[in-house]
Amino acid sequence: MARFLWICLGGAVGTGARYLLSGWLLRTAGPGFPWGTLAVNVLGSFLLGLIMQVAVATDLLSPTLRLTLTTGVMGGFTTYSTFNYETLQYLQQNDWLMGSLNLAVTVVACLAAGTLGLFAGRLLAAT
Repeated sequence: MARFLWICLGGAVGTGARYLLSGWLLRTAGPGFPWGTLAVNVLGSFLLGLIMQVAVATDLLSPTLRLTLTTGVMGGFTTYSTFNYETLQYLQQNDWLMGSLNLAVTVVACLAAGTLGLFAGRLLAAT
């Protein structure tokens, strides 16, 4: 039961962080492209890779902390469902260029960020 509560708390932290980052980017970059969703997904991909690599390669994170950070914080932070909805909105409006751009940039950037996160985790775990 304690793990469940930690995961729920982590989810609240992740959701709050997503709200703050997305809102800031909306105000900064404007509504022309879903920069907030992209940033959250790329950063979330990096952080999930980092956390998992450190958790698997070392004993720095307890199983409960790993679950809190991954399932809780990162689960609340990343916004794949929002990315999906925004992409579908472009496609339903026949804006194939923006829909395809959002899809391509998100997938490539998140894969790259996840790879960098694994690499960063390996560097941290080696120390």
